[in-house]
Amino acid sequence: MAVSDDLGFLAHPLETVPGGDSEKAAARIAELVRLRRIEHLIVGLPLHRNGEEGAAVGRVREFVKILRPLLPEALAIHEVDEHRTTVSAMEKLHAAGRNAKNSKGIIDMAAAVEILQSWLDARAGMV
Repeated sequence: MAVSDDLGFLAHPLETVPGGDSEKAAARIAELVRLRRIEHLIVGLPLHRNGEEGAAVGRVREFVKILRPLLPEALAIHEVDEHRTTVSAMEKLHAAGRNAKNSKGIIDMAAAVEILQSWLDARAGMV
């Protein structure tokens, strides 16, 4: 997960929520949403390179169906294409001196930062 600064300009890593148990993951995300008073939840959709949806997108949407009832009604959920975010995150980590071996624990957070930052930039008209 990633969060933005108070002004909504910059995305920052928050934590990696393990996805092995969907119910636990949804509960943790809902807890973070409440604790941080989050108003917008950005969900990355793993679209194919050509923009088409595959089975992975269906799994994400099924997870959101589990998560939605745990969230405040006023919270807006936005779907964004997460294509290339992991690659982009890995490139930035590599440029910062990290390699695949010492980035395992943070690659998901770094990808979440990429997803959120792309949404923030689009919302601000920067993309």
